[in-house]
Amino acid sequence: MKLPLRAYWQLLSAHIRPQQGRFIWMAILLLGSIGLQIVNPQIMRTFIDAALAGTAIQNLVIAALAFIGIAILQQIISVVVVYLSENVAWSATNALRAELARHCLNLDMGFHNNHTPGELIERIDGDVAELATFFSQFVIILAGNLILMIGILIALFLEDIRAGLAFGLYALIAVVILNKVRDIAVVHQKARRQAEADLFGFLEEQLASTEDVRSSGAIDFSLRELFRCQASILRHDRKAQYKNWIINLVMGGLLTLSNILAVGVGYYLYTQGKITIGTVYLFIHYINLLEVPIWTLTHEVQSFQTIGACIERLTALRQSQPKVLEAAEGCQLPNGPLELSFNQVSFSYLNGIPQDTRQVSPTSGNGRNQPANNTHWKENNQNELVLNGLSFQLKPGKILGLLGRTGSGKSTLARLIFRLYDPSSGAICLNGSDIRQAQLKTLRGRVAMVTQEVQLFQGSVRNNLTFFDASIPDGQILAAIQALGLDDWYRSLPNGLDTVLEGGGRSLSAGEAQQLAFTRVLLRDPGLVILDEASSRLDPASEQRIEVAIERLLQNRTAIIIAHRLGTVERADEVLILEDGEIGEYSSRQQLASNPASKFYHLLQTGLEEVLA
Repeated sequence: MKLPLRAYWQLLSAHIRPQQGRFIWMAILLLGSIGLQIVNPQIMRTFIDAALAGTAIQNLVIAALAFIGIAILQQIISVVVVYLSENVAWSATNALRAELARHCLNLDMGFHNNHTPGELIERIDGDVAELATFFSQFVIILAGNLILMIGILIALFLEDIRAGLAFGLYALIAVVILNKVRDIAVVHQKARRQAEADLFGFLEEQLASTEDVRSSGAIDFSLRELFRCQASILRHDRKAQYKNWIINLVMGGLLTLSNILAVGVGYYLYTQGKITIGTVYLFIHYINLLEVPIWTLTHEVQSFQTIGACIERLTALRQSQPKVLEAAEGCQLPNGPLELSFNQVSFSYLNGIPQDTRQVSPTSGNGRNQPANNTHWKENNQNELVLNGLSFQLKPGKILGLLGRTGSGKSTLARLIFRLYDPSSGAICLNGSDIRQAQLKTLRGRVAMVTQEVQLFQGSVRNNLTFFDASIPDGQILAAIQALGLDDWYRSLPNGLDTVLEGGGRSLSAGEAQQLAFTRVLLRDPGLVILDEASSRLDPASEQRIEVAIERLLQNRTAIIIAHRLGTVERADEVLILEDGEIGEYSSRQQLASNPASKFYHLLQTGLEEVLA
């Protein structure tokens, strides 16, 4: 593995450039600090030789004060360099965190289905924190000590070419050996970081399902899995530490030889009358000073093991591209209710079905359409299309009741309209324009969806209604609440819009959360509203209270109501029943309700909940 400097720079360069002023000052001060470290031993050499020669005490005091002053100045500069490097590092990596978080939020749902929130937290926070540490260490320790080592070797060559050659050869051998052994732990470091990501993902999953874990008596299982994840981290970390111990052992032996070399070369040249006692001290001081960059490079090799894996994962994350692509020049969606049409839309959550084989064959004997010429279809039934050749049209201002058994594709249909996914084939159009031709921001501003799971955030009711958009005035929020007939709900809030939803909104009932969600939608004023079983978790009393809000929300808007209850689709103009991703029945509600041969008529007679359960 090569030093990952190029990939590292590609990750951070855009965020370091705005801080180039501090970066330049840091580089200047770093060079100054290195220069002082090389100059100060020269003063001590002069002091020793002058003392042995019987120089006046005044000159010795001046030399001593100069040595102490330079040492203090060098320490002050080092502190300033550390401050600047940490400041630049954390400013740049915080900007990188924001970039990666925005990037992940713009990736499609397929990506998020394959990566747990805990894993993404470890990538965006844990790996980026490693980058910040590496940056400050790289500038101060790695780059600084490399320059220091070169400066020391130049100073030794200037003193005596034979000493310069001896110490230069030693430094070369040390660097070559370091280069040979620095990769031996990278595999285990990478595995350790992945094990840590798995642990974070497991913790996020278990904490999110605390109630289910406790109610099902799965605490022992959770603890066992926690220990397993921790054991995996320990196992990989132990292997990495064994490899690092080998690195330290090798370099420790080399550094011991360096001290022997310094004393030997100094003694030889002194006995030959080529150097003074002060120069012998200079050699020993320089070789001990040379130990610092070599030891530092040794320890930074361990960082390279970690940072290489971090950069590899972050680069892969950064290069992940959404499958739902943004339109180059988006079409505009007009105000008012929108017309919706599905034109031969098929969709599968898996990408194993080739695009050119997603063709609908004639209906087979079992009454289901299947993709033609698709060997994967027969080999793995998970590749079945969730939606298959769906076509219908919903006029502006009309309400569609969408029915079907669990797994029939109702929620998938809603996700496709919202472009959380794109269809495998066919087109979904709003007012005649393919939704893939509209900017995502435009589309999601004109289409709103309310699901049975309302996401609430730690914050005030105002921020939860506006999604932290401070540009929406309170008057507009209150008007939306009043328009939906939610005055009683608003008056029940102890501090009005400033009421803080503690614990991420757990202080609200399911009905109150739905009321908040409806207000969010009305504030956006969409042209198409999708209610994805929005009232399925409400008791009859709560559902009845929000019926008025739903009625007002759907006025002068096109709507799709995904439902399990008859009362929810009573306001529908049309009814579509999905069966295994295909249209089982589609017509006006009145026509289907009056036709004894229709499936909807049968549902009305037998009870929607029983038939569709």
